[in-house]
Amino acid sequence: MTTFLAGGTGTPKLLAGGREVFDPADATVVANTGDDVELGGLLVCPDVDTVLFEAGGVLDRETWWGIDGDDATTHDYLTDLSAAAGIETGPRYLPDDRQTAGRDLARWRRFSAASEFMFIGDRDRAVHVLRTSLLDEGDSLTAVTRTLADAFDVTEDVVPMSEDPVATIVHTPDGPLHFQEFWVAEDGEPTVEDVEFRGAEDAEPSDAALDALRDGPAVVGPSNPVTSIGPMLALDGVREALADATVVAVSPFVEDEVFSGPAAKLMEAVGYEASTAGVADAYPFADAFVLDDEDGTNLDRPVVRTDTEMSGDADAERVARACRRAIECASAEVA
Repeated sequence: MTTFLAGGTGTPKLLAGGREVFDPADATVVANTGDDVELGGLLVCPDVDTVLFEAGGVLDRETWWGIDGDDATTHDYLTDLSAAAGIETGPRYLPDDRQTAGRDLARWRRFSAASEFMFIGDRDRAVHVLRTSLLDEGDSLTAVTRTLADAFDVTEDVVPMSEDPVATIVHTPDGPLHFQEFWVAEDGEPTVEDVEFRGAEDAEPSDAALDALRDGPAVVGPSNPVTSIGPMLALDGVREALADATVVAVSPFVEDEVFSGPAAKLMEAVGYEASTAGVADAYPFADAFVLDDEDGTNLDRPVVRTDTEMSGDADAERVARACRRAIECASAEVA
């Protein structure tokens, strides 16, 4: 059994080619839910859905978001109707007194769908309608995620990091922004002063996530260490479980150059160097690392080097094989 910690696009890209290396029938994917939002009353789980859509063969691989070729009828008409109604464009975060009422899973991340700021295709929206409806019927988020995985014929066991609400909040000089507002609506441009995982102090990891971490080696893909993996690490018991497991991490940096996304500015904001060395500091539980051939960073743990840029499934398979070698190196060190 191999467990993958997944958030953003880095780990899903690794999974896309890793099935030739790691048997998907013996793999569990623990997905970040700190990026989740409720949009127009529907619970949207971006990092969960990227894994489901990729494994189900329907992911839009140009954007690594949503369903390929999805229609935009509802999204476009919402935009047009809101404009016709004179509703100001941009994210419309619900008032504080409406953030904690009703469904627990939606706390601290509620947005109106008026002037919808995230593109949600019609088939994609159907996923969120079904997810929210099953939650309203009383199913757990773990059970609902597994139901959706079955619908997409996903072989891996995909589970959420927690049943409880955790919201990634980016603090800027102009005030706090939910990560989706920071990244989607603001293009990641605001200055970042800090990152908060709101609710993590009261949340617990899902039983399925903890069981997976205890069952075998874990791979932390080249996801953003702060907003993709950080929410998981903020949960009580996850760091301890990783410390007891054999863990391999793939750096999303080549020395101090990040492949993509806002990882550099986010790491600096929370006190880490924006580099592979900073990733190693953020992951003290990692027993070995996979670094790019051009990354000369010296670490105090075993390192396997390869070309870590993943432009396609063949690239991802190469990185997955490096992860397999790193697991073997880490296991040999322990032995």
